[in-house]
Amino acid sequence: MRAFSRLLLFIIIFIYFPVQTGAQEYAKNGMVVAPEPIASQVGIEILKKDGNAIDAAVAVGFALAVTYPTAGNLGGGGFMVIHLADGTDVSLDFRERAPLNAFKEMYLDEDGSFNSDLSLSGWTASGVPGTVDGLVKLHNRYGKLPFNELIQPAIDLAAKGFNLPFWQAESFNSNRDEFFKNDAAKLIFTKETGEFKIGDLFIQTDLAKTLKLIQQNGREGFYSGRVAELMVLQSQKNGGYFTKEDFENYESVFREPVRGNYRGFEIVSMPPPSSGGICLVQSLNILENFNFSKEEWGSSDYIHHLIEALKYVYADRSKHIGDPDYYNVPTDYLISKEYANEISQKIGEHAVRSSEISPSQILIDESEETTHYSVVDRWGNAVSATVTLNSSYGNKIVVDGAGFLMNNEMDDFSAKPGTPNQFGLIGSEANSIAPGKRMLSSITPVIIKKNDEIFLILGSPGGSKIITSVLQVVLNVIDFKMNLQTAVNLPRIHHQWLPDSLYSEEFGLPEDVKTELIQKGHFIGSETVLGRIQAIMYNNKKNIYVGASDPRGFGKAIGY
Repeated sequence: MRAFSRLLLFIIIFIYFPVQTGAQEYAKNGMVVAPEPIASQVGIEILKKDGNAIDAAVAVGFALAVTYPTAGNLGGGGFMVIHLADGTDVSLDFRERAPLNAFKEMYLDEDGSFNSDLSLSGWTASGVPGTVDGLVKLHNRYGKLPFNELIQPAIDLAAKGFNLPFWQAESFNSNRDEFFKNDAAKLIFTKETGEFKIGDLFIQTDLAKTLKLIQQNGREGFYSGRVAELMVLQSQKNGGYFTKEDFENYESVFREPVRGNYRGFEIVSMPPPSSGGICLVQSLNILENFNFSKEEWGSSDYIHHLIEALKYVYADRSKHIGDPDYYNVPTDYLISKEYANEISQKIGEHAVRSSEISPSQILIDESEETTHYSVVDRWGNAVSATVTLNSSYGNKIVVDGAGFLMNNEMDDFSAKPGTPNQFGLIGSEANSIAPGKRMLSSITPVIIKKNDEIFLILGSPGGSKIITSVLQVVLNVIDFKMNLQTAVNLPRIHHQWLPDSLYSEEFGLPEDVKTELIQKGHFIGSETVLGRIQAIMYNNKKNIYVGASDPRGFGKAIGY
């Protein structure tokens, strides 16, 4: 019966994704996989001009600020993992930082209760943006083509406009009421009469001017002068915390990546303040103690072991991980094989209650928005990049006169330790608010190598679901030998310790598998979309790159 259910599941998936399934992109010289097709094309044109993967990643980053404003940005931040053709691996942290005027209790009411409106809405919710500094610094260190050539496509797209696809028009329309709360956002993202329609020309004149200032002046075009002054003035006028010093002092940071080894594959991912790399390596270390045959994919036994491992990983995340410049994160301990072996021995045939792993009575909400892109060039340089405004369109505030949206990343701090943020994630003192501190993240850009060669480049949006989405694609490829597009397409599950509930995608859990999981002691939660992977694989036998964009989104893999 279980074998029949899995067969039925595969049949349903191949019907449900008729266009994308198996629609991998193949290329010999380079590949860009981004969540929006115009941005993918921008990146591939840079590669064709003999730019390297770093150049293309910079160009795609700025293009997404124009064509994918729900998460692409100038007013947010992100993380990157970079592999260079000479074998060097490095990560770039351009995460937002708390304003210097921030303080630990800034989102608590007089009675000490957490006020989520302050951390999600308005200028009080914004951290100091890091994207521009990060992209400029990345180019300065590793770029090949002139910077002005890399940002020009974004300027042209903003100034001349682009035709809206249906999904983008509908996204603007569905957020109309929120955009109406901010005059500058209202002017850009709503129409005076009617709604946006497919094919409408979307022009962003103020954003083009801001991009031009960055083109002419580098990071100073954003962190000093007119643009910085506008952010400070509008923040202070509306109860925010920004000062001139916040922008003068902001600096992205190159960090040593988190590294692991899974069944002979080297994992290279993001260190704190992202929890992604630690959680991914820890999860793989635990699961390495178990073996599953190809036929066991989607079985209750496989899912049970996956859930149990994730409970321990997310519990550790809530307690131990924060900004390493402010908190001593026990990274080596968390990603050690010995610690993973201890956890694996606690995983039996029946579910352990989350409260037994770490007690809590918190009920948790779910949400998601971020975006990821992957790039590789003909020399073997690669970039795995995830950028974010936190919520969809951030706090829905546009900097008047500058044309870009601001983030609401301050919600990713533990404003009151033990209380969940919008993604349902609970944090401890390790992630409490402090001036200049970077907030914790689940972002998981990853590059996987085999015998010192690139094997897999991937990442995902999804808030707390990022880690589990990336993990399952890695398992699909390495353990279950799936081709890349199938590994990306197939349904995923999610468990994050709290709530003690299993989330799944439509068609992801056949009824007999649900029944068996319930018998093992698991609670079945709601169905939801889990991640939108953008991935590249290198086939060294054929000397060819394979690209796959997740059919859950609207992106595209383009190679040449």
